[in-house]
This record gives sequence, C-alpha cells and structure tokens, in this order.
Amino acid sequence: MKHSPIATIPALDQSGRLLARISSRSALATDFVMLMERVPEYRAPAFRAAVIDDNILARASVSARDKLFKELKGRYILDLDSAFFSAFIAEWRAHPDAHERQLLAYTLFALNDRTVYTTSRDWLHPHLRQAASELRIGDLLVYYQSIGRTTFPEVAAWTPITLTRVAQHYLASVRDFGLATGGTRKTAVRPSVQPAPIRLLLRALMLAGVPSVEIIRHDAFKILGITPGEVVDILSELNRHGALRFRMQADVIELSL
Repeated sequence: MKHSPIATIPALDQSGRLLARISSRSALATDFVMLMERVPEYRAPAFRAAVIDDNILARASVSARDKLFKELKGRYILDLDSAFFSAFIAEWRAHPDAHERQLLAYTLFALNDRTVYTTSRDWLHPHLRQAASELRIGDLLVYYQSIGRTTFPEVAAWTPITLTRVAQHYLASVRDFGLATGGTRKTAVRPSVQPAPIRLLLRALMLAGVPSVEIIRHDAFKILGITPGEVVDILSELNRHGALRFRMQADVIELSL
C-alpha cells in the first residue's frame, strides 16, 4: 500500500526536473561541515548569524557572506521546520565520527538536489563498485548529453558552458565528500557502510511515503555504492548492531529507526 508522503524530498520527486544549481559552485562541503561543527545551535537564525555577522567561514565582504549563506541554505536546507533536515541533525548529533559525518552530509546534499542524486545513482554508482575507477569529465558530459536526449530533456537546454561547469563541480563535490581522490585526475573511492547516512536515506524514503516493501529494494541506495540486492543484508547487519530495527518474514517487513 502506498503511504502518504510527509515531506517532499527533491531527489525522490518523480515530477522534478534536473536543475543546474551546481553550475555556479560545488557542494561547499568544507564550509558546510565547518558551519555544523562550530555553531552549537542548529537553527536558521544561528546559522545565518554565524556566517554573516560572525564570519566564521572567513569571507572578505558582507555581500560574499550573504551569498555564501544563501548557497549553503539552498544545498543543505538549514531549517529545522524541515523534517528531513531535522532527521539529518539527529544523525549528526548521534554520530561524531568525521568520516561518517562526511558521508552523512553527502547524503543530505544528494537527496536535496535531483541532479546530484540522479548523477550519483546512475553514473557514479558503477564507478564506486569498481576499485580505482577513474572519473573522467568527458564520460560525465556524454552521460548528461544522453539523458538530455531521453529521460531529462531539460538537460538538452543547458549551454555547453553550463554542462561543463555542472560536471566539473559535481566531480569536485564527490571528491570533497570523500568519494574520490585526486586533483585533475580523480579516482572513485567506494564508501564504507556507515549507520548515519543509511539511516538518513531510510528516513528520506519514509518521509517521501515509500512503502517498506519498496524501501528494501530501492535504487536510492546506489548513491552510497550499495546495490538494491545488498540492502536486506545491510539492514539485517545494522539491526544486529542496534543501529535500527529491521525484521523480514515472508511478505511482512518491520522497519523502524
């Protein structure tokens, strides 16, 4: 039975278009993590004051700080009125490990941007599954051109400059989140299985109204390098470690966070 969605998750909105939001800047991953680590109050006014008034991210002018805050908010929500961001905050507080938080921030970023999500699910995933797979910008451009001719015609309207910038900033973002290494030449790194990003991904699917029977084989897990066929085993393992509750008997699935 289809569940009613509690919140809109941009990446999971099937009617959503692909936007070139990252054509101007990358994920700003380092700035976001620094903001989260230095601001004790996880509220929009506190985030804004920290960036603009206190200048904790070290920008030279007020206008640059204002622009940075708007870009961070667009990428990471920064609003506890959002059930999705509140879920992120809960995981951030509960998991202080730096690597786990890096993947957690990536999951928030990817699920809040349908372009990033689609690219990670369909193009990056095979690279994450192959050790030391090179991430070539030319291959990514071919991918964007392909989906522009088929499933996402709005991409065909992007100019060559926009297309290149989206690809460049996507690859830079992937590296900044620890999913790749290298400078000009980037190599994919398969992420380890961590509870926090998986729990956030599960929460997003629940908020979007995805039934449990579909969650356990959902292709959203591909953004973390996990194939749908591995999901049950991974959830079972996390259940054994007390990171979540998961039981499956025949057609009956129990899944809770």
